[in-house]
Amino acid sequence: MAELREAHWDISWHAPARRDQRGGHFKTYVPDDLLTRPIVLSPTLARTAAQVENAVRGLTDAPASMGLESLARFLLRSEAIASSRIEGLQVSAQQVALAELATMEQTPIAGFTENARLVANNIVTLRQAAGDLAKCDAIKPRSFCDLHQALLPEHPQQGLRDRQNWIGGSDWHPLTADFVPPPPEEVPRLIEDLADYLSGAVHAPLLQAALVHAQFETIHPFADGNGRVGRALIHTVLTRRGLTRTAVLPVSLVLLTRSQEYIQGLTAYRYLGAAGSPEAAGGVAQWFETFLQAVSVAVEQARQFVTQLAELQRLWAERHSAHRLRAGARPQPRADSAVMRLLPLLPEAPVLTTQSAQRLLGLSFPAARAALEDLAEAGILGRKQVDRGTTAYLARDVFDLLTSTERQLASTRWDTRESAPRRPAPARPQSR
Repeated sequence: MAELREAHWDISWHAPARRDQRGGHFKTYVPDDLLTRPIVLSPTLARTAAQVENAVRGLTDAPASMGLESLARFLLRSEAIASSRIEGLQVSAQQVALAELATMEQTPIAGFTENARLVANNIVTLRQAAGDLAKCDAIKPRSFCDLHQALLPEHPQQGLRDRQNWIGGSDWHPLTADFVPPPPEEVPRLIEDLADYLSGAVHAPLLQAALVHAQFETIHPFADGNGRVGRALIHTVLTRRGLTRTAVLPVSLVLLTRSQEYIQGLTAYRYLGAAGSPEAAGGVAQWFETFLQAVSVAVEQARQFVTQLAELQRLWAERHSAHRLRAGARPQPRADSAVMRLLPLLPEAPVLTTQSAQRLLGLSFPAARAALEDLAEAGILGRKQVDRGTTAYLARDVFDLLTSTERQLASTRWDTRESAPRRPAPARPQSR
């Protein structure tokens, strides 16, 4: 039975301000287990869930879904950058892409900050960790810790927390907190239940994703980074259940933008009393409705991105044809030429060196260099000296699209012309 449990906090004599030197009683929230919790949805909400699930499947099964593979990496990069901005780290998409390239290729590349390196490392390690979690036969409690370590490798407190944490209020005591998660001795049991629930298929994919995210955020099992891990688990569920092939839905970015509705939904989810009570059913229904709205918006935003990506590639093709005509060649090169094979890969790999293009396409060094130079001469790629004797080729149109999309996803109306971004977002891309 979900309950508020009485606890006591000793006076924090070492707190710098007198108002924070407080002790006294407070209440922690202990949720019901997930695996055995009865969940009943109203017919209306069940129909809505089916419609949203069909929309997700329609997105990933659409003829244009080839672009979703690029979208997956795009969104992973976008969310890492957005999360970093919220935490006060100012990084640009271009710097992060350069740092990603340096990390993956293990080559000396300049032109990015230490913050960009941290974000890039996050992307590379999270992609691997989240992929492993989505493919494994069964989730173990240790799996959450591995994902947390991938996201915060340098955090001093790894593993499940061994002390009380809280959200909001003072940094020195939980007496005025907005929410106090379960006491530390309850965390291992709750995480084991969550792992068992995540490993199975008791409920439909979207309901399971909503419950896993809300339960994880309620347990708040780590000293820091719970939000990032909880958002990654949404994609883990959807991929494990086959609803999406990869992390192609910006659900977590939508929830970050609609923070007020998000917090209200999580608060409703944290009911008191028996799991089968009307209060429990109403709270879960309110959270699930909030989550479904976010997924619905995410599907529409993903559709728009695929459309914008297709338009961008059409413009690239026109630009390249015009370049070839100016050079006296026929407008369209062979379909199996290095250039035609490289163009569809630019959204996923917007920064390339000759060595990385060589590896990506399985070409000789001269052939890879010729393809990159051809695209640079056509105005599709820009050149940037990143190390002595090493030139990077940048698809700046992709960075502009990433910046515009990130700004759009930070607006509560998903259009910065109608409402300004509600969370830290990059400046508008400059026209060229």
